[in-house]
Amino acid sequence: MLNHLNHEPETVFSPEHVLENRGRVAIFIDGSNLFYAALQLGIEIDYTKLLVRLTSGSRLLRSFFYTGVDRTNEKQQGFLLWMRRNGYRVISKDLVQLPDGSKKANLDVEIAVDMMSLAGSYDTAVLVSGDGDLAYAVNAVSYRGVRVEVVSLRSMTSDSLINVADRYIDLDNIKEDIQKTPRSYTYRPLSGIGLMDEHDDQHSS
Repeated sequence: MLNHLNHEPETVFSPEHVLENRGRVAIFIDGSNLFYAALQLGIEIDYTKLLVRLTSGSRLLRSFFYTGVDRTNEKQQGFLLWMRRNGYRVISKDLVQLPDGSKKANLDVEIAVDMMSLAGSYDTAVLVSGDGDLAYAVNAVSYRGVRVEVVSLRSMTSDSLINVADRYIDLDNIKEDIQKTPRSYTYRPLSGIGLMDEHDDQHSS
């Protein structure tokens, strides 16, 4: 019986078929979760590449980036300004100092509320988080006809979240598509640009 089923590929939707049916996409990124996943992978995220990869040619409604902020951190403020100007809607919350001295901001409620309130405006939600606390929200929007894709690092992802998702993507499998390309800037001639510089860079690294 199993052998018979294996000979009928037309009964199974390929990933390409699934992607064709994504409709309008909304992206919800848990910034802190993604940051720690990138640390685990040893990569630096290229957020332009990330947006392209997560949209995958579908129509993008909006891409939300949720993060805790330290108002005194100028580098972070500059990064968030860049994000706002390059396709992301940034939702931020001030970091709160915990008793152990660490700082944290939990934006699960904001993510859940936005997923629910926009559910009539998009067909597919792409949730970049491994936080099991979001499983209830994912389940709720799926009952409103939304298809949910969860993107996260498997070792940092709750099974409860994967179980309610329509599709799961491990960041480890797409890291080449979303990481910044390492370049050596130790040697760049002042004159002559273009292909020659790239050639020189390759030999100097």
